[in-house]
Amino acid sequence: MSLLIRLQGWLDSTRIADFLGPLALRLYLVPVFWVAGTNKLAGMDNVINWFGNTDWGLGLPFPAVMAWLAVGAEVLGAVALLIGFGTRWFSIPLMVTMLVAAFSVHAKNGWQAVADPRSPFANANIEGAMERLDKAKELLREHGNYDWLTETGNFVISNSGVEWAVTYFVMLLALFFSGAGKLSIDHLIAGRFRSKTV
Repeated sequence: MSLLIRLQGWLDSTRIADFLGPLALRLYLVPVFWVAGTNKLAGMDNVINWFGNTDWGLGLPFPAVMAWLAVGAEVLGAVALLIGFGTRWFSIPLMVTMLVAAFSVHAKNGWQAVADPRSPFANANIEGAMERLDKAKELLREHGNYDWLTETGNFVISNSGVEWAVTYFVMLLALFFSGAGKLSIDHLIAGRFRSKTV
């Protein structure tokens, strides 16, 4: 029992670096939202059309407003996460964005982001995706330099499931409850205001 208590004491001593968890989550999410937001911004007319179109898009009401809100949340959210400013506040619209993405765009494709027939979460789309992938590989072997094309990795087919949107949502949820951590502007601001009120 004394060994377990000592081990728990050692484990507790690692809390001196507890800022690393929120920092890692923030830094991981920065490029995710920066790329998503700046890509939307670069093709804003297409994004607005996609947000509003009921035939081939999302069919959302007020598509221009919704598109600009999504871009604002993603671009400003990425900057805020980078410096750890308003992290809990920015997590809210980013979580909403991830929920909209998960349910409006990806839910019909199941769980998996990448098609993998060995997964217990594979859905009916996976079989057709694997047939297309095999055909694409066959064409590339016959008409392309397949060894060069696959030198740095294998070809995959995106299943476009909810996996990544849900993963980002969970990461944002953790930041919402934990905050940005000690290595952030939020922590500096909180420390400054607490010292004035004490």
